[in-house]
Amino acid sequence: MTSATYDTRFFVEHYYSDSAEVTDSTTKEIRRGKDKAISSIVVHEVYQLTLLKDGRQTARLRVGLMSKDFKLIHVDEQLAVTSAEIRQEYRIPMADSIIAATASSLRAVCVTDDPHIQKIREVKTRWIM
Repeated sequence: MTSATYDTRFFVEHYYSDSAEVTDSTTKEIRRGKDKAISSIVVHEVYQLTLLKDGRQTARLRVGLMSKDFKLIHVDEQLAVTSAEIRQEYRIPMADSIIAATASSLRAVCVTDDPHIQKIREVKTRWIM
């Protein structure tokens, strides 16, 4: 069982926050425990954002670091079905439904402040602050 999954918003705060307090919190969170996971959609979103803001070299470096610190969960058939069910019921974006389905399937807390994910009854959430 994975204790936590991480939403893209966590990494946006980690890499782009102007607040030293936030960066310290996210760094501590990354160092915390070993049972941490991310969906492959989070890799996509972080890579895309970093590519846009900082270029390919930094994007590749970040994805490499993420794969060392987090277990990567790929979208398989069951996860896709669960994601579609969540998306239909809560009317949320596909990426958020995949991240929520990942947390639900692992019975893990999702580290996010995303209101789309926070409203899903089947997923427990918490934030870094």
